[in-house]
Amino acid sequence: MFAYYLDLALRSLKQNRVLTALMVLAMGLGIGASMTTLTVFHLLSGDPLPGRSGQLFYPQVDPTPTAAPALPGNMNYIDAVNLWQARRADRQAIMVGGNVKTKAAQAGSRPMSLHTLATTADFFPMFGVRFTQGNAWTAADDLAKARVAVISRSASDRLFHGEGGLGQSIRLGQWNFRVIGVIDDWRPTPHFYELDRESYGDGDEVFIPFLTSRDLAELGITGYSLNCYGNTMDDLHLENQPCLWLNFWVELDSPAKAQAYRQFLDNYAREQQALGRYVQAGSPRTALPSVMQWLDQNGVVPSDVSLKSWIALGFLLVCLMNTTGLLLVKFLRRTTEISVRRALGASRQQIFLQCLVEAVIVGMAGGVLGLLLALAGLWGIRHTPADYADLAHLDLPMFAATFAISLVVSLVAGLLPAWRACHIAPALQLKVI
Repeated sequence: MFAYYLDLALRSLKQNRVLTALMVLAMGLGIGASMTTLTVFHLLSGDPLPGRSGQLFYPQVDPTPTAAPALPGNMNYIDAVNLWQARRADRQAIMVGGNVKTKAAQAGSRPMSLHTLATTADFFPMFGVRFTQGNAWTAADDLAKARVAVISRSASDRLFHGEGGLGQSIRLGQWNFRVIGVIDDWRPTPHFYELDRESYGDGDEVFIPFLTSRDLAELGITGYSLNCYGNTMDDLHLENQPCLWLNFWVELDSPAKAQAYRQFLDNYAREQQALGRYVQAGSPRTALPSVMQWLDQNGVVPSDVSLKSWIALGFLLVCLMNTTGLLLVKFLRRTTEISVRRALGASRQQIFLQCLVEAVIVGMAGGVLGLLLALAGLWGIRHTPADYADLAHLDLPMFAATFAISLVVSLVAGLLPAWRACHIAPALQLKVI
């Protein structure tokens, strides 16, 4: 029966090619515009570490003398090291980034500015960073302030011209570091673990032990958001300065552990208040947001992307209404044909299904056109100066969503016209014939 409805629908659409083209164009424009913006929104607001982010948390404490509406986004050195050394989580990592002049240690190598992340050994297993060569440093290397480094595959290619960087030496500033591992290029979207730099920029290229970076403070790795709430500031000796500049993440693999860590964080803050480090009146403030809560708290998705998504959905609604009107006109112009079919025994349900099949064909054709327009729109976004521009690609879920939306929109557009068509009284039309 479906094949019969399909044949009738195709014949009907061919009879009035101009009207059919207008309906397909309306659907295509709406779907193309909405899928362009929804794809960008999907890429920017998605889970940066699927399957792992639910176990990652960002501890927050407030050591500042005056309570701001929101808790500080970074941590000072004393609090970060205290929490790291307490080892109350399954894994924990301090991190801070900066651009450092880097080159291969061989004579004649040209220096380049590479984004360097100073962190601790748990960073790599905690975030699931995949190694292509070698491995990460150990907790003992952290404490020994070892001059070792992990580099990305792209950094290895740039520094060593594709010859492989494992076991080689690189020069950061005026100091040599031995490369003990090479990772696959790692770029979570967004950079949830270090939001004080651009959220959708390039990934990190060089990783070194955090305590080593403080031992060699002249490297200048102090982050992108240095917020000092005291009267003095010394970028080279931030260990004892009242400054917020570090990121600290923990891994807790169960709700019970997360609850226990929240209690530990509260107790730690009260202890620091009793020691006189926290001077705010009342109970000290703490928080333990998960990855997705942290992204939502910081409003990571650009406001213009959210606005454009709503505008595009509004445009899709307008296109849907136009298509509904065109289908209604088309079906009501076939009252004679429908009346004859009813007189020959066709039920209202059969007429309704026939009209819906025709609407779905229009929707699917509009979906194909919309897909092409979305690909063109994403190509245009990739040529804009936005920091997320190179991420604008249509992935498999959004490809499938394009046709799923096309099917839903076409069914919605066809419901009213099909309902009106199946309720045409055949007797009046047959009298005219």
